Amino acid sequence: MTERTQEEDDGVIEYRDLGEAEINRELFGSFERRQVVSDCWRRENGQWVIRHAPFIDDWSAQDYQVLIQCLKDTVTAGGLVQGAFVEGRLKGFAAVLPEIFGGGNRYVDLASLHVSQDMRRKGIGTALILKAKEWARQRGAGKLYISAHSAVESQAFYRNMGCVEAKLYHQKHVEEEPFDCQLELEL
Repeated sequence: MTERTQEEDDGVIEYRDLGEAEINRELFGSFERRQVVSDCWRRENGQWVIRHAPFIDDWSAQDYQVLIQCLKDTVTAGGLVQGAFVEGRLKGFAAVLPEIFGGGNRYVDLASLHVSQDMRRKGIGTALILKAKEWARQRGAGKLYISAHSAVESQAFYRNMGCVEAKLYHQKHVEEEPFDCQLELEL
């Protein structure tokens, strides 16, 4: 689709749709998934609270294999996989599944939104989520559904983007990632 660029101190950031053929392990060669987490949001007795729950989130070789297949499946199904590149290296990506679900909520699933550790807080996540919103709106969706990492920093990003707790939880996401926060973002 249309290529867009954004100037940053770290160089020009190019945003473009990814094709199935280019989604492979080499694409992620310069991508740093690592996230050091101290505090997370947890739902306890119907209330959201912050709990100290330190861990390091990173992807294994098997996690990358699953991710690559999911991204390829998204492209094949007619969904969006958008990449952010700096000097030709992938530094962020977003994936939106094409199916609308949730009745009147008209959700589409923001299945992935990740920014490389070395490029966080530079506007890449914001640009990718705005592209995801535009793409979903053009297809008749009303909201993005996001099963989001519960880390305080991740949740602050999503809240700053306008996300709120989802009115209707997607049960599959809840079962797969019980500590994620289920969010929605009006388009």
